[in-house]
Amino acid sequence: MAPDARLPPSEYLALWREAQDTRTRTRLGAIYYLIGWLLIWLFAATPGSLLLGLAGTLYFALIMALRWLHRLPVQENEANLHLWLDQHWRLLYLSSLGWGVSHAWTLYSPAFSAATPIATLGTLAFSTSMVFNFPMSKRRCMTALQLLYLPGLAVLGLQIHEQQAELVTLAVYLSYLLLVIDRSHREYHSRVALERQLIEQRERFARLSRTDPLTQLGNRLHFNSLFPAMVANGRRQRTPLSLVLLDIDLFKRINDQFGHASGDACLIVFAERMRQVFRRNSDVLLRLGGEEFGVLMPGTSLEQARELAERFRAELASQGFELNGQRLPLTTSLGVGSFNPARDDSAEAFFKRVDGALYRSKADGRNRLTLA
Repeated sequence: MAPDARLPPSEYLALWREAQDTRTRTRLGAIYYLIGWLLIWLFAATPGSLLLGLAGTLYFALIMALRWLHRLPVQENEANLHLWLDQHWRLLYLSSLGWGVSHAWTLYSPAFSAATPIATLGTLAFSTSMVFNFPMSKRRCMTALQLLYLPGLAVLGLQIHEQQAELVTLAVYLSYLLLVIDRSHREYHSRVALERQLIEQRERFARLSRTDPLTQLGNRLHFNSLFPAMVANGRRQRTPLSLVLLDIDLFKRINDQFGHASGDACLIVFAERMRQVFRRNSDVLLRLGGEEFGVLMPGTSLEQARELAERFRAELASQGFELNGQRLPLTTSLGVGSFNPARDDSAEAFFKRVDGALYRSKADGRNRLTLA
């Protein structure tokens, strides 16, 4: 399932689910129209019914094949799914109309009178199945029901003196189904809405599990799941991947002198400054733990990563950190590296190389950037 950018994820899910359910439920019903027609032809076999029987068999077999072969679009976006549903409902309409005309013919032609009970039972069965299997679109389902019933009701109306009981029975049952479709429609969409809520809740919990609650950056769990995949993709696609590791200098001093609440405020400011510099859509900003941060930069060369990281270091050092009206110094040590298949045989080796550069920055006096 590939969400369409023009629809909110929850609305796209409802559309995608409707198409999936329509596709799944259409397979079984298609063959029974053909079986029903073959039974009509068998029980009404007369010398003159051969051509009509073959024509009906070909019609229902063709519709069955089209319903089976009408696959969902490869690119499942909003426009394609709507188009697929429109096309598939036309096939359902043709099935309904074909059976409605078949029922009407058994009522009209004396040669097919022996098959009238089969045709009538088929109309009742197919209409009931339609209501409970295709309630996704109430308007379309009601149209299909009318195509099933109206041809037969029209013939019965012409023969009202002979077929009054059957006319009344079919009309009453049709009115019942038109009422039931409203309930089936509501129940179907209630189930979809519940499923949508569960998926949204699961995604929300997943986001929370991957997000640092203080800074709203990705956390270590997010990094551990994303970093190896990015390294593998960079190796496979032969595209650059850079990593920036950052450590707030002397952060413990802030906590000790001003308290942990001030330390938390410092972390929040630091994360916001990161967003201002590393703001490309491809940049992944992370808090790896404590005062340690990271930036994953796919498609970014070592020199590009160095320029952005150095800009961040310089701006942070010049701006400092304001706390209770007092401006305090705030600097960071950085390690910057780019994945090199010749030197890094694994994601872990790449990380260790950049982490080593970060520790050299700290050992050499802090507030500096070291290339790995």
